[in-house]
Amino acid sequence: MVEATAEVWHAQHEVHEHHGPQGVLKYLWSTDHKVISMQYLFTGMFMAVVGGFMAYVFRMQLAFPGSSVPGFGIVSPGEYNSLVTNHGSIMIFWVAMPVLIAAFGNFLIPLMIGADDMVFPRINRLSFQVFFISALVILGSLFVEGGGFGGAWTAYPPLSAKGVYNQTPLGATLWLIGVALEFVAFLLGGINFITTLMNARAPGMKAYDIPMVCWMIVIASILFMLSVGPLIAGAVMLLFDQTLGTGFYDPAMGGDPVLWQHLFWFFGHPEVYVVMLPAIGITIDIVATFARKKLFGYKLMLYTTVATGVLSFFVWAHHQFISGIDPRMANVFMVTTLLISVPIAELMFVIIATLYGGSIRLATPMLWALAFIAEFLIGGVTGIFLGASGADIYFHDTYFVLAHFHYTFFPIAIIGTFAALTYWFPKMFGKMMSDKLGKIHFWGTIIPFNFIFIPLFVLGMGGQHRRIYNYQHFPDLAGADFQRLRIIATVALLVMLAFQLVFFYNFIRSLLRGEKAPKNPWNANTLEWTTESPPPHGNWPPDQMPKVYRGPYEYGRPDRESDFWPQDEPA
Repeated sequence: MVEATAEVWHAQHEVHEHHGPQGVLKYLWSTDHKVISMQYLFTGMFMAVVGGFMAYVFRMQLAFPGSSVPGFGIVSPGEYNSLVTNHGSIMIFWVAMPVLIAAFGNFLIPLMIGADDMVFPRINRLSFQVFFISALVILGSLFVEGGGFGGAWTAYPPLSAKGVYNQTPLGATLWLIGVALEFVAFLLGGINFITTLMNARAPGMKAYDIPMVCWMIVIASILFMLSVGPLIAGAVMLLFDQTLGTGFYDPAMGGDPVLWQHLFWFFGHPEVYVVMLPAIGITIDIVATFARKKLFGYKLMLYTTVATGVLSFFVWAHHQFISGIDPRMANVFMVTTLLISVPIAELMFVIIATLYGGSIRLATPMLWALAFIAEFLIGGVTGIFLGASGADIYFHDTYFVLAHFHYTFFPIAIIGTFAALTYWFPKMFGKMMSDKLGKIHFWGTIIPFNFIFIPLFVLGMGGQHRRIYNYQHFPDLAGADFQRLRIIATVALLVMLAFQLVFFYNFIRSLLRGEKAPKNPWNANTLEWTTESPPPHGNWPPDQMPKVYRGPYEYGRPDRESDFWPQDEPA
């Protein structure tokens, strides 16, 4: 039935004239999935620069309290709170999600399944337009009276619900509206990803022939859709508390601030897997290509991913071990939290098993993929401490939590993005990036990253609490040794940010003067490598739409002279 639907889809689109808007309108009003992908990508890259600048400013304040920060000036306590809050919000909602899910989802899904576009191209365009408005709202919130929202990216009431507490009443409301608009955009995009994968696959492509990155993006979209509803309801109640004087989260009016924690983290923990799964899918495709080996356990990995998604809905209250939760329920959530580490570990070890015995080529994308595995495993292991309620009571809200979170989220949002960009850059832009500059950028990012966050584990174990503007106000926490670690972390951040200039130079130089990319520079099997680089409007000529004969990871077959076997090549 699914194959029949796919054939009808392709038959209908063979008579479709592939004409899109021209000139400037091509970039403003196009329904081409590739153009929309670039819109998400470049918007996300710009927001990453904004979020990185915020991290630079508040880390300078922590290392050199009270000093004027070059490019910013003196950091006030309110500005510090706003910078920390919006750095977290931007990097999660306006960098990781638009780049990993929207940009690469838009670019890869139609190309990898052999479709000429998304099933609902106008909804796709609307998705980016709403997202772009949300980005303008969150940036605008930084410049209103009182400044940007300063109540932390988790927006816990009563701090977030009353302007008299957070001192940023207008910024708080704009932050909430911006997040709500971003959620609308990704609901629209998720509809497209799911429907396109189910209904627009090339003839012959069965469920187990779909590249893993496509599965991961679609499963992530399903998780987002299933988890975001309670938070939207909670956000409406929070907006009413902020603007209409209601008391949903005010104990004095019969409300409960812990209610927000439940609604937020019921979404917030699946959200971790929403951005994690696409990064794992990217890593899988790169590792299989550069190990020249068939993916170990395709079906096992797919079923494990589904199990991870289901379990992710039963772990949220481990964020609330010190909020007055019934200890009996704390034990339940401790067990589910530790249990979810099992399928995640399995995913990592399946990737490692794929590497075993492979003919590994250490090109730049492969370095990023291997770094993802190594750094993400550190985040996973340190998360076990936080999943145990006894240890979490001590570590809660310390720099240990912050370091753990960044060892999971930095590999997802930053390492995963660089892996994907360096791997698919030839297909996206038709040019080859410099492998030498790519490796310089890689080492200049990975080494300082560890020097930023390993010291923060030590600070957390020393009881150093997060979101303190100036540790000199707390002599017991300031400590000369602790301050030296804060300086080391800040200097490492400056080094890492400086090396991002190498990436931007390589990116722009390759766009302007890079070597022309062939169709398939990596000798990969998936369908996107069978069309031109960059792909034309419609991806393939109507009479040359691909057909699929096998799965995506047929590398190193002993019965073949070539070490790869493209999906569209007849037996």
